[in-house]
Amino acid sequence: MLLLAGCSPDRPPPPYVAFAGLPVSGSVGDARRAGFTDCVQPDWGSMRCRRHGAMIYGAGPFEAAVDLVGHDGGGGFDQLTLWHADDQYAVYKITDVLDRTGWKNCSTGDGERGDQIIYTHAGMPVRVSMDLSYWGKRRLRLIPDWNKKEPRC
Repeated sequence: MLLLAGCSPDRPPPPYVAFAGLPVSGSVGDARRAGFTDCVQPDWGSMRCRRHGAMIYGAGPFEAAVDLVGHDGGGGFDQLTLWHADDQYAVYKITDVLDRTGWKNCSTGDGERGDQIIYTHAGMPVRVSMDLSYWGKRRLRLIPDWNKKEPRC
């Protein structure tokens, strides 16, 4: 039996979670059914599928992407990323709604890079993380609450 370095079996896809009409985690099939059909394989072990014109809380349109595990996406995705192609402040329309509807927030990082503002709300299946310091497009990520590998406060 020959083992290839850097190759590993795909994980099973995580459970399906949706929020505000968008998939936050699930299988490649869940992503495709939600309109994430513009897919590329940046490397052998992953696939990124995008949806153009995504709306959330009446804000948008945004670019949206899910990053799937495995060359065919068979390992599913565990967060959703949103950004606006031209307006770095457009995602603030989403956090404004979160502020008005009782979500709590905290900040991470050291003020130089990697800083996030993280929104949580009791009973919600997701947390929301927005870039405060960034080099490219300011992104907002919807992360399922079960995903413990991403920062939280």
